[in-house]
Amino acid sequence: MNSSSATLLIEIGTEELPPLALRRLSETLGKEIRTNLDTVHLDYGEVSCFATPRRLAVLIADVQTEQAEREQIRRGPALKAAFDSEGNPTKAALGFARSCGISVEELEQDTGAEGGRLLFRKTEPGQPTTSLLSAIVSEALPRLPVPKRMRWADLAVEFARPVHWVVLLFGEETITTELMGVTSDRITHGHRFHCPTPLVIPDPTDYVRLLREEGHVLVDFDLRKDMIREQVQKAAQELGGQAIVSDELLEEVTALVEWPVAIAGSFDEEFLELPDKVLMGTMSGHQRYFPVQDQQGNLMPHFITVSNIESRNPDVVRSGNERVIRPRLADAAFFFDADLRHPLADHLEGLRSVVFQKKLGSLFDKSQRVSRLAQRIAETIANSLGDATDKEVAQATRAGLLCKCDLLTQVVGELPELQGYLGRVYGERTGEEAEIAQALEEVYWPRFAGDRIPTSRIGQAVAIADKLDSLVGIFGIGQIPKGDRDPFALRRAALGTLRILIEGKLDLSLPQLLNLATEGYGTLFNAEEVTPKVLGFMIERLRGYFAEQGIAHDVFTAVAARNPDRPLDFTKRVHAVAAFQKLPEAMSLAAANKRIQNILRQADFAISDQVKGSLLEEEAERDLAARVADLAPEVRQLLFQGDYTAAMRQLAGLRDSVDGFFDAVLVMAEDQQVKNNRFALLQSIHDLFSETADISCLAG
Repeated sequence: MNSSSATLLIEIGTEELPPLALRRLSETLGKEIRTNLDTVHLDYGEVSCFATPRRLAVLIADVQTEQAEREQIRRGPALKAAFDSEGNPTKAALGFARSCGISVEELEQDTGAEGGRLLFRKTEPGQPTTSLLSAIVSEALPRLPVPKRMRWADLAVEFARPVHWVVLLFGEETITTELMGVTSDRITHGHRFHCPTPLVIPDPTDYVRLLREEGHVLVDFDLRKDMIREQVQKAAQELGGQAIVSDELLEEVTALVEWPVAIAGSFDEEFLELPDKVLMGTMSGHQRYFPVQDQQGNLMPHFITVSNIESRNPDVVRSGNERVIRPRLADAAFFFDADLRHPLADHLEGLRSVVFQKKLGSLFDKSQRVSRLAQRIAETIANSLGDATDKEVAQATRAGLLCKCDLLTQVVGELPELQGYLGRVYGERTGEEAEIAQALEEVYWPRFAGDRIPTSRIGQAVAIADKLDSLVGIFGIGQIPKGDRDPFALRRAALGTLRILIEGKLDLSLPQLLNLATEGYGTLFNAEEVTPKVLGFMIERLRGYFAEQGIAHDVFTAVAARNPDRPLDFTKRVHAVAAFQKLPEAMSLAAANKRIQNILRQADFAISDQVKGSLLEEEAERDLAARVADLAPEVRQLLFQGDYTAAMRQLAGLRDSVDGFFDAVLVMAEDQQVKNNRFALLQSIHDLFSETADISCLAG
């Protein structure tokens, strides 16, 4: 660290920023400022990022006040090309000297590098940090992940929201420059109502304290978040309950306030007759209120709101929020009752007017495909488990047909996040069988990483059908996800399908399922083109799935080399190889298998499928052949049962015999029959291991 340093403060003051993007904007600003400091070779200490609805700020300790001197070295032509036989400089030397702005005589001669070269050495003095800060900040702002940029007044600049002030302080010095159409200074602004007058920041280190004590602003996002959580829970406890605090809502509310004050409110008990998630969605989704439940988990007729002002009369704030929530809940009750007047099937025709994808048709078309595919998958699941029932197949068919109908209900129109949940509720209350109603919710599971998978076989069949229909359809029209773009959430659909097959213990062939899904699109595209593309895409998701479980990359590669087409079977192999890799014999056998593969590739003859005892000349090969003969029946039985872990553990017992074979036996014997027999022995070993994975892929 340079001995001379100061604290840097950057604050961009704006109109209210988009709350869902606030944390990412803040963290990215800090990251980009650090990157720019690194680029200009300035050392710095701790970096703190701050964010409120009206500001983004970065505070960086111990920033160098001046760049260190840097030595610039340019290598010129070789000495033999720089001077002629009489020692006079050539055109190459003169040109190099001219480009450096000096004479040939002033150039150094580096005689130690490849016969010697001309060398230009120059020490560049460091620039003061104050002269660099304007560019450091201005170059960072356009790189922020702004959801939608906007312009204001007659300015050409763009940002997430109009910029009203900029603070740029370096130690006690104000850095004056124009950023986003505003001239920077040391004046900030506190809470819009509690502190209407500007605040002068004497020193960057006073920033957090000044805004808290005089500005009524808590600039630390995480501190504000913790305070809100604590206040909300305390308010709920005073009501005799506990608040339901989701991290998503807590994050959003934190991004909406600068000086949080939790206030409890109430609503009419009659609204408790609504389904819990409708109540909670109305309170949380529309009003950003935290619901309250009792000790048994039942919703109470209360909510907690977080105000952005410390009112002298909190009862006024409370009654205002209670007046707002009542019509919201009344609307939800009205819409819910109206929805219940029509069974879900009544909405099928309406799905014709809702586009799924313009090349793939409407949601009506999709529901027809999902229904047929769910039927086929339900049959496949039942057959694989040996207990096929016509009732389950019929229920899966019906659930696939109805799974998009709740999209046209009024409550889902108001609360889209309740899609699926309300499908189940409406199904149960309008006469659908319980199993079908359950599947209408489970079709969307898992919704996110770590979410639960469908628990019913009907739900699993419909969920797989819905996801695979989207995958093959979108891939079929060439809209493969690239980079961050994935508008149809195909990565989530792929991983969700894999998780259902693996964690649901469904031992089904993935290519077979993809082919069935492709059939639903008729002649629009064919399985030979689409299935391999989707399969490769899903295998990559499988790689990530195992990586999150701590499975090494080489273990996955070893199994993938055998192209298992059933994800559940793939999983068993992966865990078997991972366990095998931990055995002391593993690396020796992996190396031996690699050697065996190399030897087998050299065969210019048909390798026999039988090892003949009469041709085993060496003791080591007789020992290995005997060990293989003893182990093979048991190993094959274990492989047939899918117990790859036990099979690999048995095969690990071959290590000493394999090592002894390679130490004592020359595979390439002069006698062709003996040579062929040894190849057959090695082939038998390779085949036993390869049933599970290509262990030669394992790292040493």
